[in-house]
Amino acid sequence: MIAITLGDPAGVGPEILLKALPYFQRVRQKILIIGDEQLLTERAKLFGLPEPEGFPILSLSSCKIKPAEPTVEGYQAMYEYLLKALDLAKAGKIKGLVTLPICKEGLAKIGSHFRGHTELLASAFGVRDYAMAFYGQRLKVALLTTHLPLKEVPKEITVERVISVAKLAFDFLQKIKKKGPFRIALCGLNPHAGEGGVLGKEDQEILAQAVEKLKKEIPIEGPFPADSLFYHALQGKYDLVIANYHDQGLIPFKMLHFRDGVNLTLGLPIVRTSPCHGTAYDIAPLGVASPQSLIKAIKLALKLTAKC
Repeated sequence: MIAITLGDPAGVGPEILLKALPYFQRVRQKILIIGDEQLLTERAKLFGLPEPEGFPILSLSSCKIKPAEPTVEGYQAMYEYLLKALDLAKAGKIKGLVTLPICKEGLAKIGSHFRGHTELLASAFGVRDYAMAFYGQRLKVALLTTHLPLKEVPKEITVERVISVAKLAFDFLQKIKKKGPFRIALCGLNPHAGEGGVLGKEDQEILAQAVEKLKKEIPIEGPFPADSLFYHALQGKYDLVIANYHDQGLIPFKMLHFRDGVNLTLGLPIVRTSPCHGTAYDIAPLGVASPQSLIKAIKLALKLTAKC
């Protein structure tokens, strides 16, 4: 079974969930919704959508929250949904988790020091080797760092970190692709991958060293200049690209998969996926949010948990 946490009740999470669930009627007993049953009923009426009949719902709140009007009550609820999912996962009652968008600012307002789902989940499971990754039909990306200010990125990039993320990425490729050969490429940190040290030494002193060590175990190449690497990946030369920081990987990925990309966390003892967007408060009252990314996230979670 997989669980879906409702996320921030003021965002588009409830709407896209209601729009996605009809695609999974045949497997509804494999999906547990953790959230607010009353709120889902109200959103269904508001947007003229079908209610989630037949799907198990673990209702933990009764929020009186309107779309695009976030509150501390809603922030606390989104956090409680996630904590309950973690309890179920640790008890072995769910194998996978699909998380609807939360508000990072909201986490801070209720006292959490975590910057997002990825860091919170890794801490909850006591995992040190983990990675944020993104899945699309045309492009797959893993990140060496997660939600960090850009000035903090270089000091977090080490040989050990590159090795850890590359191994997690290779394991993921083996799960989603029936057979190899596989090819992984590593982005350079600096422009032109450092230009032989003229534009930064990290590419030679850290990234290249990590690749040399990894070549004995997994099929990885690089570091390559990021401005051309993604083009070659799209031409089919590489199965997955490892980027150094959030926007280096996410800008090209979302150019291609803004509507249907999937975010996932590698290295956890359970499968975790999510839609590749945030709370989208700006469109939350309009009823126009696309469920495609969530549909892909649920499908991927079901596929991966079937192999656990």
